[in-house]
Amino acid sequence: MTPWLGLIVLLGSWSLGDWGAEACTCSPSHPQDAFCNSDIVIRAKVVGKKLVKEGPFGTLVYTIKQMKMYRGFTKMPHVQYIHTEASESLCGLKLEVNKYQYLLTGRVYDGKMYTGLCNFVERWDQLTLSQRKGLNYRYHLGCNCKIKSCYYLPCFVTSKNECLWTDMLSNFGYPGYQSKHYACIRQKGGYCSWYRGWAPPDKSIINATDP
Repeated sequence: MTPWLGLIVLLGSWSLGDWGAEACTCSPSHPQDAFCNSDIVIRAKVVGKKLVKEGPFGTLVYTIKQMKMYRGFTKMPHVQYIHTEASESLCGLKLEVNKYQYLLTGRVYDGKMYTGLCNFVERWDQLTLSQRKGLNYRYHLGCNCKIKSCYYLPCFVTSKNECLWTDMLSNFGYPGYQSKHYACIRQKGGYCSWYRGWAPPDKSIINATDP
């Protein structure tokens, strides 16, 4: 198994672009789960790219200018290159050069960062204010909580460290309101619940079914 194919198995997350790209299938994941399960989380601008002969269809290597790191300080404190499959059917990621800043998540293999369509990758200007606050502080607080997906009713939390994620039930589809505006954070008493306020969460407890 190549490093990137292993990455597809290990991490299903929020994708950028076309989910229906032939063999590339991604399970939806809340941005907090994507954050907590990634080796590297950074904000960066792509400044170059090249195709190298690695893997069955080659590998795209993007040169980036790292703006800020949110996760991965011990794994790789400064990222200069990110690797992805050249083929979209293998979940390869297409990024614009010298155009946008991106929020990028990925895994580290053999000293290299790998990412793709099944990772949480988004243009920075498309993130909500709550998601940006989550990256800076809140998502980290919830890495010991479990976000439980609900695809059809009825569904329930089964332990105090779970938050019920119901975006997939919405008529508006995924990503939904919880993905864009909520973090699942452990509150006083050891319970995890959805949090959407502006202040630190230690004085605010929200019912686990909210919203």
